[in-house]
Amino acid sequence: MSQNSGTAHGSSRHRFTQKQGHYLAFIHVYSRMFGRSPAEADMQRHFRVTPPSIHQMVLTLERAGLIRRQPGVARSIEVLVPPHDLPILDWLNANPS
Repeated sequence: MSQNSGTAHGSSRHRFTQKQGHYLAFIHVYSRMFGRSPAEADMQRHFRVTPPSIHQMVLTLERAGLIRRQPGVARSIEVLVPPHDLPILDWLNANPS
């Protein structure tokens, strides 16, 4: 994933594109709502992209140190970016109160 595909966000330690931020926010919110991380199929349905696109994004996020997964364990994605650095409010189109 190129930094040119969107504006970079996050602290100096965690830099990510807007698109990556949307994926990170989705994983974070899904995990909070359902008590487990989403499957790649859940992300595929939400973002309306192909399975290879989702898998590539997961690998990209992992290589960038933005998420961590346990090999061979389903639904083991853990977001390593602090929630306050995620574009959750922008993504949900909500106003902070």
